[in-house]
Amino acid sequence: MKTKEYALYPGCTSHSTGLEYNLSMHAVFEKLGFEFKEIDDWNCCGGAAASALSNLLGLALPARNIKQTELQDKPLAIPCPGCFNAVMRAKYALENDPEMKKKIEEVVGFEYQGKIEVKSIHEVLFDNFTVDEIKEMVVKPLTGLKVVSYYGCALVRHPDIVKMGDHENPIFFDELVEALGAEPVDWSYKTDCCGADLGMTHKKISENIADKICGGAVETGADCILTACGLCQINLDIKQTGTNARKIPVVYFSELMGIAFDLPKRNKWWSKHIVDVKPLLKEKGLL
Repeated sequence: MKTKEYALYPGCTSHSTGLEYNLSMHAVFEKLGFEFKEIDDWNCCGGAAASALSNLLGLALPARNIKQTELQDKPLAIPCPGCFNAVMRAKYALENDPEMKKKIEEVVGFEYQGKIEVKSIHEVLFDNFTVDEIKEMVVKPLTGLKVVSYYGCALVRHPDIVKMGDHENPIFFDELVEALGAEPVDWSYKTDCCGADLGMTHKKISENIADKICGGAVETGADCILTACGLCQINLDIKQTGTNARKIPVVYFSELMGIAFDLPKRNKWWSKHIVDVKPLLKEKGLL
C-alpha cells in the first residue's frame, strides 16, 4: 500500500459548481484514512481557454501549480480531470521538450525538479485499495441501481500523457460501480466529449451533445450517469433537454461511494443537482 498523504490541487470548481464533488470526495477519502493538504497559493489551471489563447500560457499556469507542489514534496492528487490533464500536459512538456521547458521555467520563475508524482483522484483510490477491498467496506449496497460510467475526454487522453490504459474503453469506474453493489451498464459514449467548453459560445451545439450522451444513457436502461468531472457533471446536468428521452441524473463517483459507505451528512450533497437525484435514491431505497 502506498502513502495516504497527498498534496491536493482542488481546482476552481471545487467550491462552486462542483461543491458536491468536493464535499463527497473529502468525506469518502477521510473515511478511507487519507490526508490531503491543499497546495499553497494555487492558481487556475487555465483550462481550454488559456491553451486557446497561448500554448505557453496553457502550460505555464499548471506548471506554477507543479512549482507549488514541489515545495510540499508530496504526491499531488487532483480531483478534476480537466485540471489533471492540464498539469500532466505541463509535466510532459517539462520532461520532454527542452525548449519549452526553458520558456516555462522563465515565465513561472522556477527550475523543475521532476520529483513529484501527479495522480488523478481515482488513481489515488486504486493505488491504495483493490476493488475487492472497497467491496468489503460497503455497508449499504447500491442494489438495483443501474449506472453508466462517463469518463469524458480529459481523463483518458492523450494516452501517452495521462497514461490511463485503454483510452477507448476504460473500465475502472465500471469495476468500482460493481464493487459498490450497483449494476454497471456498458455503452458507447463513455469517452465522448460532453461539449462543456462550448457551453457559453455555442449553446445549441452543447445542448445537442448533452442530449446525445444523456439520451444514449437512457437507451441503455441506466438509472444515472456516473462522472468524476465537475465540468462534465454540470454541463450534462444543465444542458440535457429531455426532448428525445427522459432526463437522467448525473452523479459523482464519490457521491455513490458515500451512499454505499453509509456516510453521515450525505443527504446534503444533492442540493446543486439540476436533475433531482433524490426521487431515484428513494425509489431504490438508498435515501
